[in-house]
Amino acid sequence: MSIRRILTVDNAADLAVLKQKSATVETVTDDLRRLMDDMLETMYDAPGIGLAAVQVGEPIRVIVMDLARDGEEPAPRYFVNPEILTSSEETHAYEEGCLSVPDYYDDVERPSKVTLRYMNYQGETVVEEAEELYAVCIQHEMDHLEGVLFIDHLSRLRRDRAILKVKKARRAA
Repeated sequence: MSIRRILTVDNAADLAVLKQKSATVETVTDDLRRLMDDMLETMYDAPGIGLAAVQVGEPIRVIVMDLARDGEEPAPRYFVNPEILTSSEETHAYEEGCLSVPDYYDDVERPSKVTLRYMNYQGETVVEEAEELYAVCIQHEMDHLEGVLFIDHLSRLRRDRAILKVKKARRAA
């Protein structure tokens, strides 16, 4: 396994990749599992709770996630070709952050419950409901697969402020 570079919004070339719509994966192969393992290691190192393949420069429909809290046993999850089948009408605002928009957080309103279908690490099809943080995280990561960042849900002013903050932090570092 290896840690990969996470693309960020302050780099024009990175942003062009992040804005791409990710391609569907045909089957879960050993090469894809290696990518997912690398993504998980990269996400833990960052640290974060979710990561889409496009964030490491691979615009394919793959997500890794681990919602275990500090002190809990890791609970990695893998999503290949995830799709939302249903969304609740009830919404919830949640403060989100993103590894591609480091150190910026803002509230985003999303459906509070979704039903999703995806292939897991073994290539098996899974259908399940997600709510609370799981629902927020899967919707956030699935947005990446469509070339959408969480800051795209914000006003233009707040989005521009987020990008400027990331650029200033990079220059200071």
